[in-house]
Amino acid sequence: MDDVEPLVPQGPAEERRPNGHCTRCPISSQSPGDSKVVEDFRRRLKYFFMNPCEKYRARGRKPWKLMLQILKIAIITFQLVSFGLSNEMMVTFKEENLMVFKHLFLKEYKDQRVDRYAVYTKTDVYDHIYYVIDRFINLQNLTVGNHAYEKIEGEYTPLTLCQEFFRKGSISPGNDTFDIDPHVDKECISVYPLEPLEDKTLSRDINFSLDFKRLLSVNIYLTLKAINLQTVRHHELPDCYAFSIIVGAGKNNHLLLFDSFVILACFTSLILCTRSVYKGSQLQFHYTAFFHTYFGKTVSWSERMEFVNGWYILIIVSDTLTIAGSALKIGIQTKDLTNYDVCSILLGTSTMLVWVGVIRYLGFFKKYNILILALRAAFPNVIRFSCCAGLIYLGYCFCGWIVLGPYHEKFRTLDKVTECLFSLINGDDLYSTFQKMREKRYMVWLFSRLYLYSFLSLFIYMVLSLFIALITDTYETIKQHQKDRVLVSQLKAFVAECRDQPDSGKYKIDKEPTCCCYCFG
Repeated sequence: MDDVEPLVPQGPAEERRPNGHCTRCPISSQSPGDSKVVEDFRRRLKYFFMNPCEKYRARGRKPWKLMLQILKIAIITFQLVSFGLSNEMMVTFKEENLMVFKHLFLKEYKDQRVDRYAVYTKTDVYDHIYYVIDRFINLQNLTVGNHAYEKIEGEYTPLTLCQEFFRKGSISPGNDTFDIDPHVDKECISVYPLEPLEDKTLSRDINFSLDFKRLLSVNIYLTLKAINLQTVRHHELPDCYAFSIIVGAGKNNHLLLFDSFVILACFTSLILCTRSVYKGSQLQFHYTAFFHTYFGKTVSWSERMEFVNGWYILIIVSDTLTIAGSALKIGIQTKDLTNYDVCSILLGTSTMLVWVGVIRYLGFFKKYNILILALRAAFPNVIRFSCCAGLIYLGYCFCGWIVLGPYHEKFRTLDKVTECLFSLINGDDLYSTFQKMREKRYMVWLFSRLYLYSFLSLFIYMVLSLFIALITDTYETIKQHQKDRVLVSQLKAFVAECRDQPDSGKYKIDKEPTCCCYCFG
C-alpha cells in the first residue's frame, strides 16, 4: 500500500477572536497557513479518538460512560438471571400441566415419542367430545392437582364447544363432483361446570350435532386456574398464606425497585451515548469543511464513517431493548401483562448486546484490537460473499423442496429444507439423510445422490474454505499494517502528526472547539 501524502495547508484560514472562537469572515480577510488552527484541530481530533483512560489523563474527566457500562453489565445480567429462573419455573409448570390435561381430558391418551392423537370414526368423535365435557364437569372429583374453575364476577367460565363448517355444500367423491359455498359459519355451545348430563347421548343432552360433510374443524375451549406450589415455596406467589403474602410482597417490591433502577441506568446510558454520537457527527461535519478549506480535498465516505462509533449505536439499541423489556417485566410482576415471550426476547437480546459490547474495552489492548479490526475490515467482504453464496443456497433449497419433498420428510416444507441443508453443511445427520432415500424410485434416488453430493462438495469444500480464507487474509493484512505502521487513510495520517501525549497538559486548553465554521472559496 502506498504511503499517504503529507498534508500541506493550501486554503485560507479563519479569523479568530481573542476567546478562541471562529468568525464568519470573507476569504480576503483570512490569513493563509494558520498553523495554530491546524494543530488545534488536529489535537481535537486526536482527543476524540482516544480511549476513556487516555481522555482521563488528557483532561482529568472521569470516564462516566465506561463506569456506567460496567455497572450495566452487572445489573442487566442479574436481572436476566432472575427473570430466567422465574421463567424456567413458569415453563416447567406449564409443561407439567399440559401433560396433566392431556391425560385428564383426552380419552385413552398415552405418552408417545411422536405426539400424535387422532380419531377416525364418527362414533369416536362424539365419544371423545363427550369424554372431555364429562371430565370438565367432574374436574374437582378427579384431579389430584390444584386445579379449579375460573370465576368472573361470581360466575363460572363455561366450556365452549365450537364447530366451523361451510355454509352450504354437496360432495360426491364417487362422481368426482362437489358444490360448496366457500363462506364459513361457526356454531358454539356453552357447558357450565357442575352441570350434570343425564344421558351419554351428546345430541340429546346438549343439542349439538356435527355435519361431517361440511365440517372444517371442532374446537373445545376451557379455562382452569392453578397455583404453582414451587413458586410459593420460593415466596414468589403471594396469594396463599399470610406469611407468604408478607415475604412475597416484599420480594416483589424489591424486584420492582431493581427493575426501575435498571431502567434509570439504561436511560442515562442512552442519553450519554446519543450525545456522543451527535458530537461525533458534528465533528465529522467540521472535519469535512476543514479539509475542503485548508487542503482543498474532499473527504471519502469511509473516512466520514470513522466518526460514527458503532459501539455507541450498539449500546443505544441495547438500552432501548432493556428499557422496553424491563417495563414489560414490571407489568408481568404486577400481573397486568403476560407477554413472557416478548419480554424474554427483549431482555435476552439486550443482554447479548451488552456482553458483545465488552469487546470494545478489550480493543484497548493491542493484541485484542487486531482481532476487532480484522472483523470490522472483513465485514463488507463477508456480506458480499454471503449474498453470492446465499443465492446458490436458495437455489438448492427450492430444488430440494420440489423434487425430494414428496419422498423425504426433511424436505417436506421449505423451512425444513433450509434447516436440513444447513445441518448438512455442519456435518450433522449425513448418513440418515442419505439412508432414507434408498427405498424410493430409482430416478428420484439417482437425483437425490447427485443433488446431495454436489451440494456437500460445493459448500463444504469450496464455499466454507473461501469464507475462512477471506477472513484469514484480512486478519493477516491488518496484522502486517500494524507491524509496519501503515496509515491507511488521510484522517489517520493527519491525526498521527500530532505528537502531544495525553498527559502533556495541552489538551486541557482545548475544552471548547477551536473551529466551528469554515468559509468556502
